[in-house]
Amino acid sequence: MKPTDIKDPEYFHKVIDCQFACPAHTPVPEYIRLISQGRYDEAYEINWQSNVFPGILGRICDRPCEPACRRTRVEETPVAICRLKRVAADNKSSAADFTPEVPGQKNGKKTALIGGGPASLTVARDLLLLGYEIDLYDDQSKAGGFVRTQVPSFRLPEKVLDEEINRILDMGVNTFFNTYINDIGEIIDKGYDAIFIGTGAPRGRDLPDLPGRNEGDESIFIGIEWLAAVLYRHVTSVPEKVIVLGGGNTAMDCCRTARRLGGEDVKVFVRSPRKDMKASPWEIEDAEEEGIPVIDNHSPLEFVIKDGKLAGVNFDRMSATYDSNGKRTLVSTGEEPLFVPCDLVLLAVGQQNALPWISADSGIEMSDRGLPAVDLTTHQSSVANIFFGGDAAFGPQNVITAVAHGHQAAISIDLFCRGKDLDDREPPSTSLTGQKLDMHELLYDSGISDDKRSAVPTMDRVKSLHDRLLEVELGYGRKTGRKEAMRCLNCDMQTVFDYSTCIECDACVDVCPVSCINFIENGEEDDLRSRLSAPADNRSQPLYVSDLLPTDRVMVKDENVCLHCGLCAERCPTSSWEMMKFTYNSAQAGKK
Repeated sequence: MKPTDIKDPEYFHKVIDCQFACPAHTPVPEYIRLISQGRYDEAYEINWQSNVFPGILGRICDRPCEPACRRTRVEETPVAICRLKRVAADNKSSAADFTPEVPGQKNGKKTALIGGGPASLTVARDLLLLGYEIDLYDDQSKAGGFVRTQVPSFRLPEKVLDEEINRILDMGVNTFFNTYINDIGEIIDKGYDAIFIGTGAPRGRDLPDLPGRNEGDESIFIGIEWLAAVLYRHVTSVPEKVIVLGGGNTAMDCCRTARRLGGEDVKVFVRSPRKDMKASPWEIEDAEEEGIPVIDNHSPLEFVIKDGKLAGVNFDRMSATYDSNGKRTLVSTGEEPLFVPCDLVLLAVGQQNALPWISADSGIEMSDRGLPAVDLTTHQSSVANIFFGGDAAFGPQNVITAVAHGHQAAISIDLFCRGKDLDDREPPSTSLTGQKLDMHELLYDSGISDDKRSAVPTMDRVKSLHDRLLEVELGYGRKTGRKEAMRCLNCDMQTVFDYSTCIECDACVDVCPVSCINFIENGEEDDLRSRLSAPADNRSQPLYVSDLLPTDRVMVKDENVCLHCGLCAERCPTSSWEMMKFTYNSAQAGKK
C-alpha cells in the first residue's frame, strides 16, 4: 500500500465517525468536550453554526451520528450525542447573543423562499449574513414547516421551537405568512434573483383502494393532517379504540398523541417485520413504554363498516422473505383475516410531494414521481435561478438532512448571484493542531470512561399521558451531562505518525490497549488487513500506512479500533507519535 495522505481533508474526517455520519457534519467531539468543561455557550455556538437548531435537534433529531459512534465498538450503547446537544441548548446563557451581526448595507440581491421549514430557514440564516434580502412565503401562520405541525409538543415544546426559529427571522427575514402560492409564476414574475423551494413533502399517503375507505371516511384520517389538526386544536379528543397504520416516526407520533387525547386502547399495525420499520428504535420504545403495542406483519385488508360507521379493520397476516440482495417480499400466510375493532384509524403509511402549483410552463422539469430534477450537489433545478432543498427536493428524509440541503443551496445561490460557476465550491476548512502539554500530559482529558450510557429522566407517565403539551423527556442535568460527555472517545484527536524519527522499538505496540498498531512488511490491502495482530475486517474504515521504515517495514494502524487514548504518544521515546486535534468545518455560503 502507498503511504496514507493525511493532508486529504476527508481522511481524518472519516475517522471522526459521528461527524462524518452527520449530514451537516457538526463537529461532535468538540462540542461534547466543551460540555464536559461546562462551556455551554461555546458548545451551543458550534452547533448553531452547522446544524442551526441545537435545541430542536437535541430533542427530535434522527441521530445518524449515534449508530456510527465509536463507543459501540467497545460496548453496546453509543454516546448520547443528540441529548448532549440539548444539554448545550438548555444550559446556555440567557444573556448570550448567538446571532452574528447582519450587514446593514444590503448587496442588492433578493431571494424568495417558498416554505418556512428547516431547509428554507437555513438558507435564510446563511444568506442574510452576506447582505441578501430574504422574502419568505408560507401558507401557515408561523414558520417551522412540518417540524411545527407534525412533531407533538410533548416531544418538542413550542417555546423551544419559537426561540430558535425567531432567532433567524429576527435577523431580517421579510415574512409573508398565511400566503398560499397558487402558481410558481406568481413568484417568478416578481423578479427575484433566486428562488428556493423548501415546501417539504406535505401530502400523506392514503389507502383509497382499500374496501370501506370511502364509507368510513369520517373516522379515517391522514396522520400528518390529523397531527396538524391537533396542533391547531381542531381535534381535542379521540374515541377509546384507535388503530394507527404505519411503521415510521409519524406513526409513533400519532399513536402517542392519540393516547394523550383519550385513547385507552391504541394499537399500531405494520405490514413489515419489526426490524424493517422506518421508525427510530427509541421512538418505538417510547410508544411501547406508554402501553401502546406495535404489531408487525399485519397488512390491512379492509375497513369494516357496520350500520354506516367504522367498526374495525380486517388484517391479513404476512410473512417476509428476502433474496440474496436483501430485497424483501411480503406474502400472505394464508390464515384467516384478523378483525380488530376500533373507532378511529390514523393513516401514517408514508408521505409524498405535492407540487401542483408548479405549472408545466414554468420550465421546471419534474419526474414521474412528482419530484423536481435537481442536481445532487448544487440543488439547482432545470431553471437556473430556482433551487430546491429538504423533502421537496429528494423526498421525505429528516430535519438534519434538510439543514444540510439548506447550507448547500445557500452556497449555490450565492455563487449564482455573483455569476460564478456553481461547481466551483469552497472546500471544507480544516486544521491539525498539536495537543502536547508536556512529555506526559495532553491538552485534553484522554482517559477512557467506564460509565454506561445514562438514561434520560422523564416526566411521570400519569402526568404526561394526560397533557399533550407536557414534555416527556426532561433532559440531562449538568452533572449527568458531564458524565455522559466524558464517555466520548475524542475521535477528533488523531494519532499522527512521523516515520522519519521512529526507531521501531515497538513501545507503542506494547502499550496500545486495542492492538491497532503494527510494524510489518508492506503488501496489498487485503493482505495487510489479514496480517495485522487484530485482523482489520471493517473495510469502511481506512488503514493508516506509513512510509518505508529503515527495516523495510511499514507502520500500519487500524483506524477502526483506535480509542484515541494517546498512550502511544505518551510512551514513544522519540515523539514519533503525536496527538493532534483535527478540526473539520463544512463550507458555508461566503465563508472561506
